[in-house]
Amino acid sequence: MDLQDAIRGRRSIRAFRNEEVPRDLLAQLIEAAIWAPSASNAQTWRFVIVTEPKRIRSIKTVSPGLLGDPAAVIAVCQDLAAARERGGTLGETFLAPVDAAMATENLLLAAYAEGLGTCVIASFHRGAVGRVLGLPEGIEPMLLVSVGWPAEAPPAPSRSREGRVFFEVYNGSG
Repeated sequence: MDLQDAIRGRRSIRAFRNEEVPRDLLAQLIEAAIWAPSASNAQTWRFVIVTEPKRIRSIKTVSPGLLGDPAAVIAVCQDLAAARERGGTLGETFLAPVDAAMATENLLLAAYAEGLGTCVIASFHRGAVGRVLGLPEGIEPMLLVSVGWPAEAPPAPSRSREGRVFFEVYNGSG
């Protein structure tokens, strides 16, 4: 699949077919994620892949943004202690979340290229999700990604560069 086609074609999917996603395919998504840029090459992300329906239901109870019935949920986490050690306060508070977001984008594009649907979820209780996943102290979930075979194909929302893109200096009207 052409990269520009993947970027333009990927959508947030919230309705999934009742079909498992093979573990090796989920592992491929993580492989794409770990090839994302990482500030100072810190690579402090951690990924927890959840496929057990009961555990997914537990995550859903504390994640109002997690809709539908995905075959898997991937928790994109950060080792904040390691991020702090590598980059100080900036590493912990800014670079770790940015690294998690970049890894997530790679994961999303890899999933779309394989025909999978995904949706990024930021609306969840971090502590509760951490407990469901058995995360040790210092490992924090940053984002959740629902993954499954799409049962819908939403249309692309419009995009516009007007008033959003500038060269050299910002010259927008606000």
